Amino acid sequence: MSNRVDVAVMIGSSVPACLQSMGARACWVVLVNGERRGTAFATREEALACQSAWIELLRSGRAA
Repeated sequence: MSNRVDVAVMIGSSVPACLQSMGARACWVVLVNGERRGTAFATREEALACQSAWIELLRSGRAA
């Protein structure tokens, strides 16, 4: 099965309260096969790093 790992942006009320309290109006999340994995990230760069880690994990066959 081919896995898809995407980074998606969440805007406005979809942003978790902890990030909203810091003034964030947008955040990024990682989706694996359309399902959110892990936390919301304050920066796109953090989400892209997590995306890379997921891709490597899935390639190695160690993902559950």
